[in-house]
Amino acid sequence: QVQLVESGGGLVQAGGSLRLSCAASGRFFGIGAMAWYRQAPGKQRELVAAITSGGATNYVDSVKGRFTISRDNAKNTVYLQMNSLKPEDTAVYYCNANIWIGVPKDNYWGQGTQVTVSS
Repeated sequence: QVQLVESGGGLVQAGGSLRLSCAASGRFFGIGAMAWYRQAPGKQRELVAAITSGGATNYVDSVKGRFTISRDNAKNTVYLQMNSLKPEDTAVYYCNANIWIGVPKDNYWGQGTQVTVSS
């Protein structure tokens, strides 16, 4: 069984920083694209940042220049460095990954980690 476990969420003041981590565990051949989503109260879940297996990245416009997604394939881990945090960044952040068990790939979600940014 494959699991994604997030860590690093918490409470910070506006302008502060947090670094989220998401580690994949279990038995699998490899990990494809990985991403971070977030969902604020009363809003739909949105894609925040994504990174392909080759390292190409993309971000939602609202976090460009402030957030950086990266991955460490040796550790099967994806990170989200969040700088200059704003109150509107407050949300539950979810890790997502395409994981190759065999030839077919499956999509997995982490359980989420709360990020709260105070004014």
